[in-house]
Amino acid sequence: MEFQKESNWIWIPSWSCEDKEQPCLILFRKEIEFATKPIKACISISADTRYKLYINEKLVEVGPSKGDYQVWYLDSINVESYLKQGINIISVEVLRYPQEPLKGNHSTFRTSTPGLYFVGEATDADGNEYSFSADGTWKCCKEDGFCIAPEETRFAPLLIHEEVRGNLKTFGWMRESYNDENWETAKPYIKVQIHGAVSPGNLRERTIPFMYRTKRNFLKTINLKKTKHSLDEWNGFIRNEDKIIIAPNSEEIVEFDAGEEMTGYTKLVMTKGKGTKVEVLYSEAYVQNELCGSAQEPLKRNRLDSENGYLHGYTDVYHLSGIGNDNQPEIYEPFWFRTFRFIQLKITTSADELVLHSFDYEETGYPLDVQTQVETSDVTHADIWDISERTLRRCMHETYEDCPFYEQLQYAMDSRQQILYTYAVSADDRLARKCMDDFKRSQRYDGLINCSYPSTFPNIIPGFSIYYILMIYDHMMYFGDKELITYHMPTIDGVLNFFDRNLTEEGYVKKVGGVNMEAPFWSFIDWASEWDSTAGMPTAGLQGSITMESLLYIMGLQHASELALYLNKKEKSEEYLKRAESVKKAVLKFCMGDNGLLQDGPGIDVYSQHCQVFALLTDTVGCDVGRKNLYETICNKEKYAQSTVAMCFYLFRALEKANLYEYTNQYWDIWRNMIQNNCTTCVEAESYARSECHAWGALALYEFPSVILGVRPAEPGYAKVAIKPIVGYLDYASGCVKTPHGMIQVKWTKENENIKLEYELPDGLLIV
Repeated sequence: MEFQKESNWIWIPSWSCEDKEQPCLILFRKEIEFATKPIKACISISADTRYKLYINEKLVEVGPSKGDYQVWYLDSINVESYLKQGINIISVEVLRYPQEPLKGNHSTFRTSTPGLYFVGEATDADGNEYSFSADGTWKCCKEDGFCIAPEETRFAPLLIHEEVRGNLKTFGWMRESYNDENWETAKPYIKVQIHGAVSPGNLRERTIPFMYRTKRNFLKTINLKKTKHSLDEWNGFIRNEDKIIIAPNSEEIVEFDAGEEMTGYTKLVMTKGKGTKVEVLYSEAYVQNELCGSAQEPLKRNRLDSENGYLHGYTDVYHLSGIGNDNQPEIYEPFWFRTFRFIQLKITTSADELVLHSFDYEETGYPLDVQTQVETSDVTHADIWDISERTLRRCMHETYEDCPFYEQLQYAMDSRQQILYTYAVSADDRLARKCMDDFKRSQRYDGLINCSYPSTFPNIIPGFSIYYILMIYDHMMYFGDKELITYHMPTIDGVLNFFDRNLTEEGYVKKVGGVNMEAPFWSFIDWASEWDSTAGMPTAGLQGSITMESLLYIMGLQHASELALYLNKKEKSEEYLKRAESVKKAVLKFCMGDNGLLQDGPGIDVYSQHCQVFALLTDTVGCDVGRKNLYETICNKEKYAQSTVAMCFYLFRALEKANLYEYTNQYWDIWRNMIQNNCTTCVEAESYARSECHAWGALALYEFPSVILGVRPAEPGYAKVAIKPIVGYLDYASGCVKTPHGMIQVKWTKENENIKLEYELPDGLLIV
């Protein structure tokens, strides 16, 4: 019967209850012989949880693209270039996480059915057809020397760092000469065990491109902490020019600089060294011997200060078996890509000397094609653009990421800005579409979305659901896809209805959250230093409602109204606006202080820049009042919680609207200080620089082309373009801006009180 047929899913038959409770690495191997070289070969592959596919010892791809309990992704790959005449070895590593969320990577889902899915078809030069799909002819083996543990005792969403022991049993397992007769025969699942309606059986084709991989060497050796070798010797080693021999019963510690924040697959090649312990520490910066902030994080100043600082980060440990030789060295390659700017190599040998042959890496990330380029009269802007572009790149893989080093989670607030930056520099919406679809699937019964998704762990920040609505609005303006908007509108309605159900009798949003981990929901707004004790929530939230959640609700309603209008749903559009006006009135009546500024909470005499920014952006206050209030927070910073890196996008929009854009010059000091401190990417926040790479800080990628050059969509789908430069404090700017309709060239120069503007448009694109 059909349901009893094999499903092309296989697993290791000796899988035990103990195996289910810890991360495991399972190796799969298939030998296939071709009479002549294949001229066409395609495989389809997926796994629960992650796979790395090798053919004839070469890494082909890594996947699958991150899904969840409702959607599981499949990768289809043309592999004829990896195949040859004669015997070929298909090798697959599958990293399987336990189902319990806290025991595995938070951004990768897993089901009750661990497995490898594989379908392979090939045709050789003589027309012979071959099938090498997953079945009982495959061999498999558990890698006994592999272990993963949480990086920290507190919040640890990665669980990717390893302790590995060189294993004689599996040494050289990808090679043709390897003898797998002692391996287990893979156990096929029948179709009834892999139901096509639920994950992982409901396979869908990958919606985003594969990540790129580019071979890299470290830039230089930055610090010799303990070694018998010279700086020149170590530099020759990382350039693949020299070997390094570590004497028996010794310890050496050396630190390498990649030259910039990087995400990549590291590879350490060694021979001899039986009993040697190698510790590979990955770090974003040199930190000081001092703790700061409520989280007591190491203090950061000059990120290159190796004399006064030390490297703080996460470590992989590899124990050598000592069986490697020149023809077949012992290689340590972590399964998951690593994030690093600096790497410390600590080597402790036993009675056998160790020979280090090479240490390098493959850079990886989403294939972002940056085509927009901008030059301005501010000479500091070039460096700000550089660190911003790098930050966005490092925070784009199979999802957008809040930070590649600590979490690799896709947060809605971060992603809304990252998506806009992506549109502005590349006009690429593929990852954005996946992001929006991810968040749609995360919607809860009450209407809110998970603030980070894909995520196996619940994490609700009510205001972040509004940023999801803004994502859909942004896509409408750039691409005008009515089908996409129609698909998302029910989710948007659910989000807005949550806030509507949670209005007070007075008409503003009631207290719906609190301090992280002290309340079911986290009312995070920004990492303002004044809110450190409440984990980014305005302190007014300790006493009741926070005004920012009402302002965010108003903003969501306004943007949803525009979406509904674009779909010709005029009645729905008007309903949203009516609701927004009602909340505005309540905010003005109950949240306005005697000084004319909006309070952080109704009746609470505490104020922030954030409320003045969002009151202006939502027209809760008029432009004159909004300008006056915003100006007050600029001139008297010590009196008001200030927007940090995370909120500068919205601050800059308010400065633009209030005709105060020249004040962006002082806020660019945030980025100038990063550069002065030798950052190569944008930090998470000035007062909370735990993460060195947070792409909500890549603001320049939007600000320079979209505001300073002034190139923005004027109508949905970029049907018309607006070229309205905001000059601010600058004297000139020029550049090219990538749009969905092609490239736009712009140049302007300030001449006394006038602006000389020149531009070139793609054929057929209209300007307003």
